Amino acid sequence: MASDAVSLADTTSVAHAAAATAPFCVKIVTRDEIAGCPAWAASFADLRKDHRYYEILEDTLRERVEYRYFAIIDRAGSLHAVQPFFLLDQDVLEGLGAEWQPLLARIRRFVPGFFRMRTLMVGCFAGEGHLAGSSTVPSGKIAEILCSEIVTLARSCRAQLIVLKEFPARYRPVLDCFVRRGFARAPSMPMTALNIEHDDFDAYMQNALPRSARWQLRKKFKATDGETIALTVTDDARDAVDEIYPLYLQVFDRSKFRFEKLTADYLRRLGSDMKDKVRFFIWRRGGKVIAFSLCMVEGDSLFWEYVGLDYGVALDLHLYYYTIRDMMNWAIANGYRWLRSTGLSYEPKFRMRHDLDPLDLYVRLRSPLPNAIFRLLLPWIVPARYDKTLRKFANYREVW
Repeated sequence: MASDAVSLADTTSVAHAAAATAPFCVKIVTRDEIAGCPAWAASFADLRKDHRYYEILEDTLRERVEYRYFAIIDRAGSLHAVQPFFLLDQDVLEGLGAEWQPLLARIRRFVPGFFRMRTLMVGCFAGEGHLAGSSTVPSGKIAEILCSEIVTLARSCRAQLIVLKEFPARYRPVLDCFVRRGFARAPSMPMTALNIEHDDFDAYMQNALPRSARWQLRKKFKATDGETIALTVTDDARDAVDEIYPLYLQVFDRSKFRFEKLTADYLRRLGSDMKDKVRFFIWRRGGKVIAFSLCMVEGDSLFWEYVGLDYGVALDLHLYYYTIRDMMNWAIANGYRWLRSTGLSYEPKFRMRHDLDPLDLYVRLRSPLPNAIFRLLLPWIVPARYDKTLRKFANYREVW
């Protein structure tokens, strides 16, 4: 390749009518068409989920999902940035409170496709979304380019609904251009963040938790007195995947909200392709794996992504808290300042003094008239409205 840009002149183009005279336009491409492109290789390089992570998703989590990419190109056909997106059939009413589900079930007995729509989602299928950018086209410019063309792009994909999936709140200023073009912003289930600048877990409890919380945690930890539980931390768990994956499924099957379902190959590929950003915590009792956590590292933060527990012993041994203590001690000893966690399981995180780390959805229907009604409806159908624990957090208002 002669330069940092790659020619996409021969690829299928879906661009706005004014793109011919604009400095940049957008084309929909497949991964094969950006393979080897420096702009793609550099995408999200400063984040834990860089371009390699998106490739792993496309290779290992394919059920119901079509992966595509927006190529930001100039008039000469040179590619400057790549923004991942995916297509799937989405249940728009999935987040309604439990009291609505019986009525919804009755409606769908007669209209199975009621409020299920083909959806174009900008972002990451298994993780929060981020805007692409480059030295020539910053992320703010990417947002303006995408919002000016995305309705046309969605039409070419036969998508009725357009979603920017789970973008951190820091993007609100640059993504406001989508709101001005008919998108509604509403909260997704937020991540959480806990400052762990303490000498160890005991010091954290003493400095950050009230006496009652400390007493409750110490009581839980007594359940493992006399137990020999060994922790292994590794960047490659391929040899243990057959043991840890069934534990992930136990947690997944018990979850009230089900999002992406991981595969064993996903775990294997993380260990083989992303050793620099992945940490597997594996706990064994008598040689048998009873718990694991998949974490990723980014800057001064340890991100707690997924957990697996053997529920044959997990509740009696309070493994959820046991594993948190070990992860925090490891993170503190290795110089990390923050433990960040994906959404859900908010009650124990509230008791341990996490703060909410808001994520936003930007949503619109492709058709203007139905979208005017949908914008009013959206804040009432997101799960964040119906989770009572979220309201207990001191910074809950930041979610909205």
